[in-house]
Formats: sequence, structure tokens, C-alpha cells
Amino acid sequence: MRVITWEVSASRGVETAWARLGDRALRARGRAVGTVPEPYWISYELETAEGFVTRRLSVTAETGDGTRELDLRHDGRGRWAANGEALPDVEGALDCDLGLCPLTNTMPVLRHELHRAPGEREFLMAWVSVPDLSVRPSRQTYTHLGPGRVRYASGDFRSDLEFDEEGYVVDYPELATRLTAR
Repeated sequence: MRVITWEVSASRGVETAWARLGDRALRARGRAVGTVPEPYWISYELETAEGFVTRRLSVTAETGDGTRELDLRHDGRGRWAANGEALPDVEGALDCDLGLCPLTNTMPVLRHELHRAPGEREFLMAWVSVPDLSVRPSRQTYTHLGPGRVRYASGDFRSDLEFDEEGYVVDYPELATRLTAR
């Protein structure tokens, strides 16, 4: 098990994830606290199937307005549900992307070994907004730039991310920087 902590500059906060890789799957739980866009506390659990395809993301968000919960599930055939309600806008996506969370950039990178090998891939993601936990489609492109370096692009936003050998984010300019040792 790896314990990874990031300073999340985009939220003016911090996140810690307890993550385990094995058999081309990822299991993780994490906690984050931030002050942007409003003070919040997030707890999450993430489980992928083989090939690092999201199976389930469970999130609890606490803000001054109260507590919200999201149970996001992928059926393995491209269909998603949030708290039991179908999400046709993200049908076909393989991954979730928890907003302001560097851990969720790991799945598509590991699936295609983009931190190690040349390539460019476009993905549809089930993107979860923090702290309101709404789920929206997000088109994202990941491009291998060199060993441990991958360009992330979505819309007009671009950032060159650094990954460690295992596939976890070390530096995500404009979002987060890892605080724990490599």
C-alpha cells in the first residue's frame, strides 16, 4: 500500500490517498480538505476492475451547506449510474475523474502505460465536480512526452504532468504537487 499526500494548489488544500495496485487494478481511499471554491472536506473510496476501468467511486462531501454523497458505479459495459440513477451523458466512459484529485489521473495512464511508452489517447470521463458532486462528461487527451511525463488536455486547458514509475502523479502544474517522498 502506498500513502501519498499532495498539496492541492487549485483548492488551496491537501489530499492524502491510501492506494494499492495489483493485478492491473487499483483500490484506493482518500481524504481531501480544500477552501476553493468553498471550504470542504471530501472522503472517497475508489475501486477499479482489471485494466484499471472504474468499477465504483463513493464520495462524501461536507461543506457549510451540509453533507452530500455520491455512489458512482460503472457496469463494465459502458453504462454509469449515480446514486442509482442512469447517466446516459457519460455512457461509454471507462474512467471517473474526481475533480481536484490527482489520483484519478492514474487509471488511463496505467491502462495504456503512457508514463512509459509513446502514444496519445482520447478519453470520455465521468467527471465529478467538487464539492457539489455533480457528474458531467469530460473529453480528455493524454499524450506521452517522455519517461514519466504526460500531457493532459481538456478543452483549452493543458498541463504537463509528472508521474512516478508506478504511475502516480508527482506534479500536476496548476493543480497539485506531491509532498510525500518518491
